Amino acid sequence: MRRLTALFTFIASFILAAGLAQAADPPKGPFLLTDYPAQTVRAGEIATIRVKLNNSGLPPEPVALSLSGVPAGWKIDILGGGLPIAAAMPGVNQDVSLQLRVDVPKDAQAGSQKIVLSAKGTQSAELPLTLTVGSETPAKLSLKSRLPSLRGTPRSSFEYTVTVGNDSGKDLTVALSAQAPANFQTTFTEGYGSNEISSIPIEAGQTKDIKVKVTPPRDVKAGDYPVLVKVASEGATAELRVTLQISGQGKLALSTKDGRLSGEAEVGKPAAYTLVVSNDGTAPIEEVEMAGTVPANWKVEFNPKTIASVAPNEKKEVQVLVTPGDKAIAGDYVASFRASGRGESASSDFRITVTTSTLWGIVGIGIIAIALLVLLGAVARFGRR
Repeated sequence: MRRLTALFTFIASFILAAGLAQAADPPKGPFLLTDYPAQTVRAGEIATIRVKLNNSGLPPEPVALSLSGVPAGWKIDILGGGLPIAAAMPGVNQDVSLQLRVDVPKDAQAGSQKIVLSAKGTQSAELPLTLTVGSETPAKLSLKSRLPSLRGTPRSSFEYTVTVGNDSGKDLTVALSAQAPANFQTTFTEGYGSNEISSIPIEAGQTKDIKVKVTPPRDVKAGDYPVLVKVASEGATAELRVTLQISGQGKLALSTKDGRLSGEAEVGKPAAYTLVVSNDGTAPIEEVEMAGTVPANWKVEFNPKTIASVAPNEKKEVQVLVTPGDKAIAGDYVASFRASGRGESASSDFRITVTTSTLWGIVGIGIIAIALLVLLGAVARFGRR
């Protein structure tokens, strides 16, 4: 009795395990799938229905596609890759994307129409669709940005990522524009692209990311500047205000009081020049340090060596002493002066004409005169003989 009970238990377990294994195996065959099997279409317009043909576990083979139940006057095309097709061949456990292009006549009566998409190969599949002719829904757009306010300097490029949503029931081509302050430049590019665009196509119910790049003029003053981003299509519009928070930035310039970048100096003697350090920017520049590059064996000194601060539109004078080397030869030389502070710098080349001492000139004339007298005396003495 016990053996019979054990035998029946073993058989029952085997049958149960086989049933579970069979239930665990996915069904095989072609399948037609769509996210929205019941949709609303509008008279006089073209609607697109996206469908997937799935091959579950069967060897690849051509699968014929056909439609039935198409109302009179309606035109529905089966598209693959944008072209009309009559068959598709998905790989094992793979999908093929299809589209139904539904051209609804202008005189289509309100109500529901049922059509069936069929796929026939070794096995068959059907996808029933319900299309309801409804009133036209106006186009609707939306604009969003995670970071609508950015901070930078006049030299910064402000780039905003904006999401454009097509909240209507049909595909739209959306025009892009922006209203910015005078001399601000605005450009649009697609989310991950680099080409500038002025419009972008967006499918019904979908969103796309675009980048709005705003470049302010270099001489803009510190402050907050709003830019109004606009999108429009078929009477629908949406707006989004983004803000540029521009902080001030200094701009150094270096020249002389009279603007002349040249001077004279004597060998071995210091020559004094007056430089003018100015700030043409919109923010003060702190700790401006002076420096210079002169020919070998020359000396250069600045007074003051460091300027504590130069305010916007302010000018500060700096005295510079340049001493040519003792062995310098008369002629023209170039010295370079620089002013640097907190990331800003300016430089200017200064031409220095070096002359020799007047004393050495007199000594040279005397030596020449003595030589002439000696020569004349020799000529007179030996000429008599």
